[in-house]
Amino acid sequence: MSSKERLHLELVGRVERKELTAVRAAELAGISLRQMRRICKRHRTEGDSGLVHRSRGRHPNNRFPDKMRSEVVLLYREKFGDFGPTLACEKLAAEGHELSSDTLGRLLKEAGLWQPRRRRGKHRLRRQRRSCFGELIQMDGSEHDWFEGRGDRAVLMVMIDDATNLMLARFFRRENLDSAFEMFQRWAGAQGLPRALYVDRAGIYRADREATGEELLGGIEPVTQFGRAMKQLDVELILANSPQAKGRVERRNGLLQDRLVKEMRLAKISGIEAANSFLDNGYLTELNDRYTCEAAEKADVHRPVDRQVKLEEVLCEQEPRVVGRDWCVRWNNQHLQIDKRHESLALAGKPVLVKEKRDGTLLVEHSGKMLDCRPVINRPEPPRRPKPEIKNNKKWTPPATHPWKRGLPPLAAAAGG
Repeated sequence: MSSKERLHLELVGRVERKELTAVRAAELAGISLRQMRRICKRHRTEGDSGLVHRSRGRHPNNRFPDKMRSEVVLLYREKFGDFGPTLACEKLAAEGHELSSDTLGRLLKEAGLWQPRRRRGKHRLRRQRRSCFGELIQMDGSEHDWFEGRGDRAVLMVMIDDATNLMLARFFRRENLDSAFEMFQRWAGAQGLPRALYVDRAGIYRADREATGEELLGGIEPVTQFGRAMKQLDVELILANSPQAKGRVERRNGLLQDRLVKEMRLAKISGIEAANSFLDNGYLTELNDRYTCEAAEKADVHRPVDRQVKLEEVLCEQEPRVVGRDWCVRWNNQHLQIDKRHESLALAGKPVLVKEKRDGTLLVEHSGKMLDCRPVINRPEPPRRPKPEIKNNKKWTPPATHPWKRGLPPLAAAAGG
């Protein structure tokens, strides 16, 4: 089953146990009430298998061949990058590719090469709180002189639930990928996986690079390491367009910059470790007891972490690599030698996945199986021969035409006399 179908299965179970209404389950699943009732009926008659899509593994009869899809996308990128779908269809027809503007627009949107323009302004309303605990979590890092000169500057990472104001906070030296991963793992370990995560547009959350050739052919949008982890855990990552969009966590940062700074001044705290101990030993509990409110609905929609999922291996930096002919994989200017016991896999030239956990441990994975490997010392560079010292022992004798042998001019001779 896909992640979407597993979500439907979970919601159907909650509806059958009368923990959720069909209306609320349809909202959480993002489908209509009629569709949710149809899914519940199919589950009662066919069981879990009835939630699997009937078209799984089948392609529509009018689907364009994958080769033609990739050719159209590449041709559009090379020649018609700033054309709209209607004009691009006319130009592509001259190149021998006949397709409608709707089809081209869908292909370009899947590849991230085109977005429809808004013709008029959209009326906006104040965003209401989410109804259930775990439906939306906001996360942000607050850079501030937290120790008022008594120690180094630090960043306070804050996570707050949109429905209840329940907060988790921790100090780090800087807001980077490791601190974001650690914060999310702490929340997931305590509460479970939220449905959505609301963050700003910092570089660790937003991918600014252009898509590679393989991503263009596959219609894959480039993502950061954090975005890849959220997609792997089926957590929707929402990027805010302004600080006001995630005002709940911004206001909590303002509260902490006022109150927490003064509390740490009274406690004479001047370091990150002492500050985190202060947060864990009662201060966060006191704040949550004071500012947490009840959600509109009592249901907790956090999802438990699957037993087969190891969060420390998902919430880490990982990239694909290709095994060399010497059965080594290069990672961050070092080589990892794959053990000989995997010789039957014939890994030379095959792709593997290298993971670097936050504690520095390196893992190499191939087809879901961990490979034994060890770091090897890079081949030392050959010593360079020192350049021979240039010695000029030959006595130099001025030639006959040298000014020294011509004699002094008359005026100079008279002046010298």
